[in-house]
Amino acid sequence: MTKRKISGVILAMILGLMATAATAQEAEARGPVTGFPIPRYVSIQASEAFARRGPSRSHRIDWVFQRRNMPMQVVAEHEHWRRVIDRDGAGGWMHYSLLSGIRTAIVEVDMLELHQRPDPASPVTAQAELGVIAFLDECNGSWCRLNVGGHRGWVPMDTLWGVDPGEVFD
Repeated sequence: MTKRKISGVILAMILGLMATAATAQEAEARGPVTGFPIPRYVSIQASEAFARRGPSRSHRIDWVFQRRNMPMQVVAEHEHWRRVIDRDGAGGWMHYSLLSGIRTAIVEVDMLELHQRPDPASPVTAQAELGVIAFLDECNGSWCRLNVGGHRGWVPMDTLWGVDPGEVFD
């Protein structure tokens, strides 16, 4: 075998190993309980939600969240418990019954303009204050359509916490 053929075989083996490692990483990026992606965003459906030190009711409560619909990021799963963090990194283990799959986001820019279309030149339909929780209707990879207090409009993704850059859903 020539050196060139050996190099090609070695390269093919390396690429095969890299593809196997990538597939293993994708498998690890799924929750062991739900099979949903980790991390992912959810929202608090209860008016009061306890974040505990560990995944059981016997663990100490570290945080009490009192903001319904607040977006949270699920970073781990254990049986009926989800490890969640908020935009500041605070959190803990919450019982899954306190969480909802309804997508919300927190406005990260003061007086954020909601546009009629996903285009900065389109008319502004409303404005949202810093810290407001908005319901996400859809995202196209760079813009998200929000519902805030009955007002709908499009905003750039990078003005929100609760959605990953480039995320697409409807």
